[in-house]
Amino acid sequence: MARALKLAKQAAVSGDVPVGCVIVKDGQIVGEGRNRREERGDATAHAELEAIRDACARLGTWRLEGCTMYVTLEPCPMCAGGIINARLSRVRYGTRDEKAGACGSVLNLFEEPFNHHPRLYRGPLEEECAAVLRDFFAGLRKNPEDR
Repeated sequence: MARALKLAKQAAVSGDVPVGCVIVKDGQIVGEGRNRREERGDATAHAELEAIRDACARLGTWRLEGCTMYVTLEPCPMCAGGIINARLSRVRYGTRDEKAGACGSVLNLFEEPFNHHPRLYRGPLEEECAAVLRDFFAGLRKNPEDR
């Protein structure tokens, strides 16, 4: 999760909501991503989908069984769908997303009758992940022209 936090901070510097993500297999990072929606003008440029694409390219397969995703913010419905389709075995998210979280905050897509159900965990570094987001949005409220 420490690497995901670094990626989240990079996203913030670029003006994107600070979310970072890594995918780990056998103790090694095989994929990483950060939010790049503002940077790329792409609504689908979420950290989780970037990390899934990276891991698939590095591993040479779309099936990410045996992999764990570490992401600083609870995945949204779009990203939860990507997680299901990539067959990730585990998801660990840093902090809840009360507005768009699809892992229990608003709904839990992993409890629906899809063909794959990753194991879900909150943490580690929950407070650190939440602080990065709080600081980012506090900065936007102080400087609305930075949006």
